[in-house]
Amino acid sequence: MVDAPASPLAPWDQDFLPPAPPWQGASQALLRPATDPWVTAFEADPEHNFSPDYAATRVWFDRLEAASPWIRIEVFGTSPEGRPIYAVIASKDGETFDPKKPVLLAQAGIHPGEIDGKDAGMMLLRDIAFNGKDHLLDRANLILAPILSVDGHERASVYSRPNQRGPRIQGWRNTATNQNLNRDYMKLDQPEMQAARSLLNRYRPDLYVDIHVTDGLDYQYDLTYGYNGEEGSWSRSPAIAKWLDDVFKPAMNASLEAEGHIPGELVFGLDEDDPKAGLSDGGLGERFSNGWGAAAHVPTILIENHSLKPHAQRVLATYVFLETALGLLARQGAGLRAAITADRALRPARIPTNFVRAKEPARIRTFMGIRYDTYESAASGRREIRWLGEPDPTLWSLPHFLSEPTVTLSRPSAYWVPGYRKDLIERLALHGVAMEALSAPKTVSVEMLRLTTPKIATQAAEGHVAITVKDVAPERRDWTFSPGSVRISTDQPLGDLVVLLLEPQSSESFFSWGMVPEVLTRVEYIEPYAIAPLADRMLTADAGLRAAFEAKLAAEPEFAKDAAARLAWFYERTPFYDDRYLLYPIGREV
Repeated sequence: MVDAPASPLAPWDQDFLPPAPPWQGASQALLRPATDPWVTAFEADPEHNFSPDYAATRVWFDRLEAASPWIRIEVFGTSPEGRPIYAVIASKDGETFDPKKPVLLAQAGIHPGEIDGKDAGMMLLRDIAFNGKDHLLDRANLILAPILSVDGHERASVYSRPNQRGPRIQGWRNTATNQNLNRDYMKLDQPEMQAARSLLNRYRPDLYVDIHVTDGLDYQYDLTYGYNGEEGSWSRSPAIAKWLDDVFKPAMNASLEAEGHIPGELVFGLDEDDPKAGLSDGGLGERFSNGWGAAAHVPTILIENHSLKPHAQRVLATYVFLETALGLLARQGAGLRAAITADRALRPARIPTNFVRAKEPARIRTFMGIRYDTYESAASGRREIRWLGEPDPTLWSLPHFLSEPTVTLSRPSAYWVPGYRKDLIERLALHGVAMEALSAPKTVSVEMLRLTTPKIATQAAEGHVAITVKDVAPERRDWTFSPGSVRISTDQPLGDLVVLLLEPQSSESFFSWGMVPEVLTRVEYIEPYAIAPLADRMLTADAGLRAAFEAKLAAEPEFAKDAAARLAWFYERTPFYDDRYLLYPIGREV
């Protein structure tokens, strides 16, 4: 038996949060009594508002592994502070999975305060081991990563997430290195995410479920979930999205509703001051799990349980979701595998990216809201929203805005990455990208991109200073690549992902994250006493150059008055100028 913790309630007891609507669901029957020898710490707590720390969680799973032949623990990484990152694997296949069985990989604690998936996973694995649910493993396998951000999980207190109703003690959103792992799906900076990618590549799950708790609007839904391409919207993996729309979503919603939960589509409010202003899809960026999953053709569902619902209600909804998903994979996984195969064969010539919210709504959708009013706040000096905790009996009709691309990239046949950028090559390898390495120098005719007016961000984000570039100018070059350089064909299942990582205009690229800053440094200069006479000679010798110069003088008065700018204009047109300044070092085969 696990004793309930003696930790006190938060000093304010979060009584500043809106009231939670009363809830009684059939899924409460899943809770085991405190006398059960396999009760979880969450269940043992009288208020079901507690989640155990890292050490206690691992002790419980170690005991489960020792007691059940179907449960094993696999360490797949180490955190910056030295903690093992582990997965709990439930299978009747032993160490080697039957390839015919689909695999569900559920990940909890990428944001450690949002830990519902850990507590739900403990209960489900316990019930598989001892309480008659081992049939779930007859035709499917389950992998649970209970705590991905283990260091953030241990930076726990009663003050971690003020907008969330429980558990009483919660982990911290970011890692020990102050990074948000849910922004690291593409750049793969952090050891936790590098480890997660290795786990995904090793087991190749048929369904990947990333479990969070959301903030924002109050509403009636207790579990919301989404995936790119929902309800026929655009996706890089349209066949997967259609299977999720047609097969997964109806069965999942019916199961949750039967257990007393209210499932909803993953949406985000447009205006915190006006709950009825509309909804958005939250964007399609590949730095998030669902965006990455669509680009990598890994069926990925992002769960966002509702933060204002009690922890117990959220945990039980997550249990039902995981159990239902495992059963669906067992029964209908063949259809999902066919969809994955179809999407992995896609090779679009044009790749939309850099998504923003569309200016016009795609549809009007009904929404199960919570009643609210406003009040005059002495602290803010304005009227503020006050949620009343009462389901609004009238369905809201809200405009729903989807995302649209602002950039469309062309797909080259291949990229060449120079060997001295071993760091980028290693990250591409972590993604699982196929590549050919050079063992000897090779001169290749490639297209290089000259960057036009790149801009450096004024502040850091996620440990990087971003660089954006809107325009590029292609230049054909014969370029010699050294040993260790790699050629990366885009004719592979991860080809879309390669384009998004290596095209500098992509907001998800290595360049955009500020990881190729060396091209912004110009080497060598020329003094006015040298360039001025040379420029005069150039004007005399080249009538076309003179005409271009005079046109610029006439069109740009500020340029005409700036002696340094005038001389720099000439310098850029001499063979002395740094030819590699703003020349992106990754070549393209087109």
